Amino acid sequence: MKDAKHILVINPGSTSTKLALFRQQDAVWQENLEHIPEELKPFDRVWQQLEFRLQLIEAHLSQRQLDYAELAAVVGRGGLLKPMEGGTYLVNQQMLKDARAGLQGEHGANLGCALAYDIAQKAGVSAYVVDPISVDEFEPLARYSGHPLIERRCLSHALNIHAVTRKAAEMLEVEYSVSNFIVAHLGGGISVAPVRGGKIVDVNDASSAGPFSPERTGGLPLQPFIKLCFSGKYSENEMRRLVMGNGGLRAYLGTTSKKEVEDRIQHGDHMAAEVYQAMIYQIAKEIGAMATVLHGNVRAIVLTGGLAKSQIVTQWIKERVGFIAEVVILPGEFEMEAMNLGVLRVLEGKETAKIYG
Repeated sequence: MKDAKHILVINPGSTSTKLALFRQQDAVWQENLEHIPEELKPFDRVWQQLEFRLQLIEAHLSQRQLDYAELAAVVGRGGLLKPMEGGTYLVNQQMLKDARAGLQGEHGANLGCALAYDIAQKAGVSAYVVDPISVDEFEPLARYSGHPLIERRCLSHALNIHAVTRKAAEMLEVEYSVSNFIVAHLGGGISVAPVRGGKIVDVNDASSAGPFSPERTGGLPLQPFIKLCFSGKYSENEMRRLVMGNGGLRAYLGTTSKKEVEDRIQHGDHMAAEVYQAMIYQIAKEIGAMATVLHGNVRAIVLTGGLAKSQIVTQWIKERVGFIAEVVILPGEFEMEAMNLGVLRVLEGKETAKIYG
């Protein structure tokens, strides 16, 4: 590892690209580059945004007067790649090819490996991804859906789930690799995962199952959904947007803002209160279901993500699931920190980088 020990972290999302520069475990600076809808409208596919986002990143790094010679590595968010075990991976040509193809769907994170690779090439260092969305650590029973034509997929907020599990284990002074947790990542999409010995052994697919969220429907009653699909009123793309983007709180209340919903509740909006309670009811029910995966042997339940910043949300969840285990609240996301630490463990020789494909 170079003496400078700077790691550049790149996290592309649907409407923003987050950047951070770390020196060892400390953030030197962090920035969020917002992309307004008009800027992204010309691009039919996420991958077509690559050059646009790369130019914005390089312009910002120039403004920051970053000398590429200071970099020891570059790490990008890992997207919807092939199913893979958790860990830190070197970016290679197969990964770039699969990210371009969007093997398991379109997501801004698919750009992460390519953005990191382009800048790493200019800096003469390696590019990495850490715990991509497609991390798959399912146990065999978790893969059954109910029909052999459809297998349950392991797609989750794996990066943040692994990160907060490590944090919770440290806080509770237990060994991460042998302890059991349930982690509920509460954001625009919601992932609830039982984590056994550092492995995500089951999880709801936040794009199509589990609790409804601020913008997603979660699991829907199957027969009425099939009827809606064949009603002739909606195209395939419209149905996809209905369940992922235009569902959940947005569909019921016309907003995805927890602040707006909670303000409406405070001002006596009974519909807002009931919908919010229903979302939390479904989150708690999913946590209870995942406790059975661990045979009830749960050291702690960890609540994380943007919604975990809400005292209303966390308190209502605790009231329903507190009998299962202690509830630990780690609000927000730790993705930038987790990517840096994943690469740092490799550069310091504590872990070996994995090879994709």
